Amino acid sequence: MKRFFNLVAIIAAAIAVSSCLAGKYMANYALCYEPHGVADIERTRHKADSLCPGSTAWYDSLKTVGLLKDTTIVGFNDFKVHACYVPAADPANAEGTAIVVHGYSDNHFVFLYLVRMYRDEFNYNVLFPDLQYHGYSEGNHAQMGWHDRFDVEKWIEVAHGIWHDKFMVLHGVSMGGATVMMTSGDDLPEYVRAFVEDCGYSSVVMQFNNNRKQSFSFIPPDVLQSASLVTKKRYGWGFWEASSLKQLAKCERPMLFIHGDADDFVPVSHVYKNYEAKVHGYKELWVAPGAVHANSYAKHPQEYTQRVRDFLAKAKTL
Repeated sequence: MKRFFNLVAIIAAAIAVSSCLAGKYMANYALCYEPHGVADIERTRHKADSLCPGSTAWYDSLKTVGLLKDTTIVGFNDFKVHACYVPAADPANAEGTAIVVHGYSDNHFVFLYLVRMYRDEFNYNVLFPDLQYHGYSEGNHAQMGWHDRFDVEKWIEVAHGIWHDKFMVLHGVSMGGATVMMTSGDDLPEYVRAFVEDCGYSSVVMQFNNNRKQSFSFIPPDVLQSASLVTKKRYGWGFWEASSLKQLAKCERPMLFIHGDADDFVPVSHVYKNYEAKVHGYKELWVAPGAVHANSYAKHPQEYTQRVRDFLAKAKTL
C-alpha cells in the first residue's frame, strides 16, 4: 500500500511539473512571439498595402511634407511607447479625433486604411499608436489589450492635448478591438464619446482556448490555468481577469460592433457575446457577410465606411 501511494505521489508530481512546463511554453508562445517590432516593419508595410493598395505611399507622402509625425511617451510600467499622428484633411473644420488601435503581432502601419478613412473621408484628426512589444514601442510581452488600455488612456490625453476636440472615437481591430472594449469600461474623459470594435475577442482566456483547440488540441485546457499563473507572476495579470465582457458591462457610451461571419480565428460567436454584454447606452451590430478575420473593410470597403460614418453621426447626437 505504501508503494502504491508513493507511486501516486510520483505520478502527481510528474503531472504537475509537466503542466508547469507546458504552461510556461504556452505563455511564451502566446505572449512573446517572434518576429515582432522593428524587425517586422517591412512585412507589415506590405500587409497594409494588401488590405488597401497605396496605403504606405500615402503614409510616406504625408510624412515627407511634415503632416504625419511621430511621438513617444512613457507608458505603462515605464516602457517607452510610440505613436504617429496626422491632422484632418481640413484642420480648421475637423469633425473630431480618432485613435486607431492595431491587432496582435501588427503595428501602426497595418490599419492605415482606417487612418485614411478617418482623415480623408471623415475629416478627423488621427493618432495611431504601437502597442507595447509592437512596432517602435518597447515592452516585454503582448499585453492582449488588458494592460494596453492604460497606454491608450495616456494616448487619449496626448491626442486631446494636440487638437482639443470635443468628440473622440476609439477604433480597434482584433486585439485592438479587444483593447477598445477593455478601455471602454474605465473612467474616461467626457470627450471620449464613441467606440468601434472590429472582430475583438470576448476575453483572453476564451481566445486562447479557441487557439488551443485549433492548433494544440492534444493539450488539455487545464494548461491555460498554468499559463495564466505564469503570466500573473511575470507580468502582473492573468487570462481570466482580462475580459472584454466585464468591461463592456460598465460601458455607457455608444459602440459599434463589427465582425466577419466567416471569421474562424476569433469566431463570430464572440461578437454576439460582446454585444449582449453591453447593457447600457446606444449600440449597433454589423456582421459582415463572407469576411474572415480582420477582413470586413477589405471585403466591403464602401459599406464599412458608410456604417462607421452613420454610427458616428448618431453618436454625436447622443
